[in-house]
Amino acid sequence: MKIDLSQTHDIKGAFQSINWKEIQEKYTDDATKYCFDVLNSKTQAGYLTKLACFRNLCDLRRQNTPDFPYHYDLKEVQMTFKFASIVPDVDLHKPLPLMGWQKFILAMINGWKDANGERRFTDIHISVGRGQGKTQIAGIQMCKAVLIDTLNFTNKDFLITANTSDQSTKLFGYVKKMLESVISIEPFKQLAESAGLDLQTNQLIEKKTNNKVWKISYEADKYDSTHNVLAIYDETGALNTYDRISDITDGQGQVVPYHQFIKISSAYPDPTSPFHQEQITMQHIMEKDYDREGDNSLCLVWAQDDLDETLKPETWEKSNPLIGLSDKERQRRTENLVKQRNQAMLTNTLHKFQNKNLNCWLKQSTASFLNLKDVEDAVDDDFKIDGRQVYIGFDYSMFSDNTSIGFVCPYKDEKTGEPRWHIAQHSFIPWQQAGSIEAKEKQDGIAYREYPKYCTITAHQQGIINPEQVYNWLLDYVQKHKLKVVFFGYDRYGSYQVKNITESLNANTDWLIQDIAQRTSTLANPTKFLQESFATGKITHFNDPILEKALLNAVIKEDKIGIQVDKDKATLKIDAVDALVDAMYQAMYHFENYGVTNDKSHEVERMTQQQVLDWFNNPESGLLLLGDDYYSD
Repeated sequence: MKIDLSQTHDIKGAFQSINWKEIQEKYTDDATKYCFDVLNSKTQAGYLTKLACFRNLCDLRRQNTPDFPYHYDLKEVQMTFKFASIVPDVDLHKPLPLMGWQKFILAMINGWKDANGERRFTDIHISVGRGQGKTQIAGIQMCKAVLIDTLNFTNKDFLITANTSDQSTKLFGYVKKMLESVISIEPFKQLAESAGLDLQTNQLIEKKTNNKVWKISYEADKYDSTHNVLAIYDETGALNTYDRISDITDGQGQVVPYHQFIKISSAYPDPTSPFHQEQITMQHIMEKDYDREGDNSLCLVWAQDDLDETLKPETWEKSNPLIGLSDKERQRRTENLVKQRNQAMLTNTLHKFQNKNLNCWLKQSTASFLNLKDVEDAVDDDFKIDGRQVYIGFDYSMFSDNTSIGFVCPYKDEKTGEPRWHIAQHSFIPWQQAGSIEAKEKQDGIAYREYPKYCTITAHQQGIINPEQVYNWLLDYVQKHKLKVVFFGYDRYGSYQVKNITESLNANTDWLIQDIAQRTSTLANPTKFLQESFATGKITHFNDPILEKALLNAVIKEDKIGIQVDKDKATLKIDAVDALVDAMYQAMYHFENYGVTNDKSHEVERMTQQQVLDWFNNPESGLLLLGDDYYSD
């Protein structure tokens, strides 16, 4: 059965359309029961949690098939639960019964295996609100990996890391306390003694097997020397680039018996964080269940579905699953969270409460050009651009900044007939100042080479923008998609290369070309129009990570004359937004009587020299009666 939730998001309908009797009878473990409780609305959960539960149940149905060579190991799951039951809570110093959602996490990490009996999930993304014990779960998994999963193996590394030394020390301390308690009982006491387990200040080492648990912070930059069976990264959401993360994963490739990388975090103010981008990518993968992409990636998220739920405490179990522990705990935790929310509202720090406690991603700065939800809601990958009228904006740069071409296609909604604008971009990426394309990607926090559909790495051998490459790409793109170019707007303060490109376009096309002053008085209207169109749902765009990052990087710069977009720092790229604002300079008037496609006084401006001569030499032609031979909508 082909299941696609990317448009409907109707998990309930998809779940109810399938007969689950066989799965319910065969799998009675607490993790599977949790999935059914969530999807049957017995346990309150948000959309992403429901999506992960639905994915798991679908996987149980398709396991051990040619297209899905994985299986759910019930014996491994039960053994994991048994081990977790003896690991103490680090604050209360005693084991606590695990809730269904916690068992679900552990079962997904440990229970799914491939045909060789190795762990299916190698890349694991876990996100839940603050104070919900996500670090406790990570600690349990690390203890299990050290004491059980690598029994009889030698020279194995395990990594505990975070952004700062203090953060990595906290998680390391959790694991150390857990191990101290576990190895005080049999059979783990004997196992630890036979391996020569030594719990040191900055590392845990088995002297006889040479297995080691390392504590390294991101700021130390020493990941390239590790080859880890299990690596756990705490507070990953704070990273604005994964440039050093690859050093961890690259070293895991040949690790035996298995390798896993677990990233855990709550939400952070910057929605362009790679951790959040992963979450979005995995959501799309889980929604298109039939595509079978991302089978080795696990995404488990407990979060509110909407910022409006900030005022609905009865929904907070979605991001704070410990609320469901008991009626007493529900009341205590909810009252405490309400107090924190009210205090945050008084001190104008509500965004922090929404980030950490409700696990919602948003842009912290009040000067932000757009908010995350409006950008995400505008995605429409099914839009057909071919044959459309298009307004083009051009932002050129030689060295550090990208060169971007923005496209705005006006259209009308098929159902309502209301005006809409679909935006797209293509960027050209220089790398001279960064030194290499690898360094450029790390600097900007964008893996440009993974998105050839939305960007082109400069072909210039010195890493600067190649204007001929830009010019040829633009003409090829317009021709390939049969675009009807209404307007081409560009930054008049660009380099001499811009002049060469625009003069070539003037000579070889019949486009209406205009230079646009980059000052607030000129850019205020198109900037505000683009911003308001996002807020009112009049904008659509492709699922383009480069465009999304640019839209969320942009902030508003305001003076006495007007507004325009700007950026907080040099490495935050907004070139695609600048290009779109130039295109919107005329595109926003497309449906008005005075728009360039409707105002007949502009027709001569849009005519080629030959068309002007033909019109002038034809006494029967009137300026207001020009036909499709001269200009076509």
